Amino acid sequence: MNITNGDWAEVLVQALPYFKEWVGKIVVVKYGGNAMLNEELKMAVMEDIVLLNTIGIHVVLVHGGGPEINAMLEKVGKKSKFVDGLRYTDAETMEIVQMVLTGKLNKDIVGILLQQGGKAVGLSGVDSGLLRAKKIERSADLGFVGEVTEVHPEIITSLLAQGFIPVISTVAIGVNGDESRYNINADTAAAKIAVALHAEKFVQLTNVPGVLRNLEDPSSLIKRIARDAIPSMIATGVISSGMIPKIECCVEALKGGVPRTHIIDGRVPHSLLIEMFSDRGVGTMILNT
Repeated sequence: MNITNGDWAEVLVQALPYFKEWVGKIVVVKYGGNAMLNEELKMAVMEDIVLLNTIGIHVVLVHGGGPEINAMLEKVGKKSKFVDGLRYTDAETMEIVQMVLTGKLNKDIVGILLQQGGKAVGLSGVDSGLLRAKKIERSADLGFVGEVTEVHPEIITSLLAQGFIPVISTVAIGVNGDESRYNINADTAAAKIAVALHAEKFVQLTNVPGVLRNLEDPSSLIKRIARDAIPSMIATGVISSGMIPKIECCVEALKGGVPRTHIIDGRVPHSLLIEMFSDRGVGTMILNT
């Protein structure tokens, strides 16, 4: 495919208003899924984030790591166990979760961002008391699985002011003298961080195109959803199974004052740039109205 100089110029002209719109704004990106496992896609995501940071957009990257945790548990001969979609996390599993998320994965991501010319710093929710959590209480015990009760974003805002990209793994410390570590769902943690930072945009990179009317038909993508339409879409099954918690995270961010939330396909190279800087957009945008 031959792209002329005129084509390149047109792309840049279309992108310029978006550059102006987003410079100085905070964008929280939750990163996981296939975009994290595929090396080529991983490099594309990191390139996108460095570019955004370079032109003055404040990007906060929040990452999960479920497949890597599963692999490490398998290596040590421990079987992964899930209850209602959440990982059962006993004391031994919590040690492995913390090692994988805050150690290997977090530093691998920081290293790639540095290689791409970015300024990045790795954090966990424990650092500076960024995330405080309490144990999730359900009929079935989940172990050290927590829900975020407090976000103290001062360390993030300080790093953003210095031009750094904060890379956050979602391990939290307890509240009220509880020094336990808790495994936190990365989607929900990212939404709460976006609210605490008064972010302008919250983006979840997933391994699906977005919300589809027909799960078998990618062309049935719903590009915009109003928040008040979500209950009926869940009731009719348009939003179902694993998409429900992702939508709920978007709703939480919207309720907390984040103007725009997105679920986009991390399998598409440079999907983040397409969403940020083009009329086309990509994935599903969830708005208050």
